[in-house]
Amino acid sequence: MTGVETSKTPAVLSIQDLRVHFRTDGAMVRSVDGVSLEVSAGETVCIVGESGSGKTVTAHSVMRLIPTPPGRFVGGRILWKGEDVVQMSAARLGRMRAKEVGIIFQEPMTSLNPVYTVGDQIAESVCLHEGVSKRIGLNRAVEMLELVRIPNARRRISEYPHQFSGGMRQRVMIAMALACRPQLLIADEPTTALDVTIQSQILELLQDLKAQMGMALLLITHAMGVVAEMAQRVVVMYAGRVVEEGSVEQVFANPQHPYTRGLIRCIPRIDGTAGSKLHLPTIAGVVPNLALAQEGCGYAGRCTSASAVCRTVVPNLIAHEPGHRAACVLVESGAGHIAAAPKF
Repeated sequence: MTGVETSKTPAVLSIQDLRVHFRTDGAMVRSVDGVSLEVSAGETVCIVGESGSGKTVTAHSVMRLIPTPPGRFVGGRILWKGEDVVQMSAARLGRMRAKEVGIIFQEPMTSLNPVYTVGDQIAESVCLHEGVSKRIGLNRAVEMLELVRIPNARRRISEYPHQFSGGMRQRVMIAMALACRPQLLIADEPTTALDVTIQSQILELLQDLKAQMGMALLLITHAMGVVAEMAQRVVVMYAGRVVEEGSVEQVFANPQHPYTRGLIRCIPRIDGTAGSKLHLPTIAGVVPNLALAQEGCGYAGRCTSASAVCRTVVPNLIAHEPGHRAACVLVESGAGHIAAAPKF
């Protein structure tokens, strides 16, 4: 693990009891149901969980990219440097996007416009938010492509997305998100659909750029291995709620929620067990349907340690130790040590 605990600095992003619901086919889907988290200046925070946990909706809510309808901000606040994003005017929101907060979308193959050159797409953001000429914008595009290590940047700004490989398109997406030098970068599963070698290169690039530009990073992922490599703090989400939060050292060394333990056990390991015939551990079942009313803990139906109270009581997110919280009745009752997780 590379995460290092740092002294606490003021939060640039503060999400407080956020609730985002979607109306679909007569049902209300509670995609985000009371999420709270903070990101400090220069900090890397990872949100981790399976597909359907509410990670992407949380990330898109920060940029107010949720389509309304069918989406609806039901409650809570999203504070960017003290300003409530939900209450921002269209003009203020436009200034915040890209110039102050950048985002890398999940799918590089479809996130770029196929009929515009990559140079024009990067330059557009610079021209719009900084009020410069197209020539200056294209020069910035060259600088950004060089920054993300794309060779022959001056020539390649005139090429179209289909002329780039998947890994190179992801680098273009990173260049576009960083073109206006934001203070916070949101990366929504930036290694999806890439092979493992390219994934490693992209993650290394994000770390280098974060250090070079001094920005904060909110990384969305479903892979605990990525969390161990990248994060300083980790937020574990399940069924639209935060079930555990702490420094990466705290969560990996002493995970409190059974779901967190399950995710850690699912990480492939190259130790003595790798040569055995044992199957890679999995978590049985799937994330519950968020359109249905949830009673008790959302994880109770998959948890091997669940008791009757887990199916009726919604657990509170309480501190196990300073900076380390979990939402589990076993933690509340002091019986949280179910089984040791693998050590890293």
